[in-house]
Amino acid sequence: MRLIPGRFLRHAVAVFLCAMVVPAGAAAHERSLLVFAAASLKNAMDEVVAAYEADHDVDIDVSYAGSSTLARQIERGAPADVFVSANRDWMDRLQADGRLKNASRVDVLANALVLVAPRDSDIDLRVAPDFPIAETLADDYLAMAHTEAVPAGIYGRQALQSLGVWSALAGRIAQTEDVRGALALVARGEAPLGVVYASDAVAEDDVRVVDAFLDDSHDSIVYPAAVVAASAAESAPAFVEFLNGETAGRVFRDWGFKRPGGGG
Repeated sequence: MRLIPGRFLRHAVAVFLCAMVVPAGAAAHERSLLVFAAASLKNAMDEVVAAYEADHDVDIDVSYAGSSTLARQIERGAPADVFVSANRDWMDRLQADGRLKNASRVDVLANALVLVAPRDSDIDLRVAPDFPIAETLADDYLAMAHTEAVPAGIYGRQALQSLGVWSALAGRIAQTEDVRGALALVARGEAPLGVVYASDAVAEDDVRVVDAFLDDSHDSIVYPAAVVAASAAESAPAFVEFLNGETAGRVFRDWGFKRPGGGG
């Protein structure tokens, strides 16, 4: 075993301790804000984050997934600072468990539900009670986010049930872990039809909207945002406020979102 001279060891320890001393300002700058956001927000949120970072001394990381997946991760202690969900139910669950900071929650966005097909498809359907979606699919599958857990899938199931065609689709649905997965199946031509958000259709050039579902065929599609209770990030409340402001609003509108209550 090789012995390290005491003088060298003392010097190495001193260097290590000096390296551990970081000015408070530098530490604050290096602290990043971690945002958990519904997968359907990806394109728009990336632009919103870039706009925020351009004017604020903070680095923002965004983790995208289905709202149910993100909410469960927060329940298990994931270090998110801000959560933006694609429906109110998962946010309600976190709020009931005391996992959101008091008075930080705000509804920031709304969306619509559409039926999409690959860009070069010649499918022509009008969404209406008892419309022939099962017959149109023939032996193929309808792409949807998970219909029992993911908001887009839940809204889609509600709409298809209200239109009287859900039972005819039993065993005919390709379910994905989030709405962008369903969108990808249609864009690649692996599914002839899919149920996604209107904003998803804007984000993907390889699909086209066949028709839209009426808003009263499903629960209102609202995206709440809130600061996670365990967060120590001072910039988290300001970022949530920014999401509800004019600059972010313009970006979200460009990507097919609306403000709750029909606002622009």
